[in-house]
Amino acid sequence: METPKNSDCRKKQYQKVSFDFKLKVIDEITNGQISINYASKKYNISRSSITYWLKKLSNFESKSNSMSKTDEIKKLKERIDELEFVKEFQQDVIADFENITGEHLSKKYLPEVLAKEIEQKRKSHTK
Repeated sequence: METPKNSDCRKKQYQKVSFDFKLKVIDEITNGQISINYASKKYNISRSSITYWLKKLSNFESKSNSMSKTDEIKKLKERIDELEFVKEFQQDVIADFENITGEHLSKKYLPEVLAKEIEQKRKSHTK
């Protein structure tokens, strides 16, 4: 009886893929363009490898896109200032309109707090 030759038990050699390629595949999957199964077939990569990339690199991507807390607070404060300016301008326009027409529509259609602010503006414009 012959003993069979021992075949080489080395691991299968896989080609190395670049970091950019991994990010591209992850981006396609997270944006819903393709599924993990389809990416596995399309790029000839195992699903477990893609799942591993998703776990490891999705955190990397979110960290690189995130702002620091101070930058975010600064941006939000600027947005609040812009919105306050728009609110003041709109209230001035409404107050002028009410002075010209003589109708007080803000009391009827706006919340009570805004109607009071507009009433104060209207009174200050008539002085």
